[in-house]
Amino acid sequence: MDFPSPTGPGRPRDEVFLQYLDYFRERVIEKVTSLPHDALVVSVVPTDWTALELVKHLTYVEMRWLEWGFEGCAVDQPWGDHVGDRWCVSPDDTRESLLEQLRVRGVQTTEIVHRHDLDELGQPGPRWSGAEPATLERVLFHLLQEYARHLGHLDVYTELAEGQLGE
Repeated sequence: MDFPSPTGPGRPRDEVFLQYLDYFRERVIEKVTSLPHDALVVSVVPTDWTALELVKHLTYVEMRWLEWGFEGCAVDQPWGDHVGDRWCVSPDDTRESLLEQLRVRGVQTTEIVHRHDLDELGQPGPRWSGAEPATLERVLFHLLQEYARHLGHLDVYTELAEGQLGE
């Protein structure tokens, strides 16, 4: 998947958001796939998170902001990627299962975006911590920021772990 060029053909804004999210998600998947097993479960950065924890976190981020937050759906464990202030994975989580969950979440994200207009306000609920719900467009901007920031972290992580370099 090529980087979505700003000089490419014009697309509706919702499709531009989805194209960038798909691109970032696929880069995460490629980088995590390139890592040796040890670098998946033992951190190579001082902040002590692992690549698998990051994948699970990104899956939950999309769910929290779109399904639980924007659509206001009931979710059993919206913070299931955390134990306290730390990201976590369960003993049953594998590279394959977590990457598949991220891909499935991407499909769900696309479905949610296609059901709504960008200027539509989210449903009231706990995601907003008492504030007014955001529009879908604001939520998607936030998700792009999350992915871009964490993909940058993963760039450094994979370089330290001798995984795939660059985009």
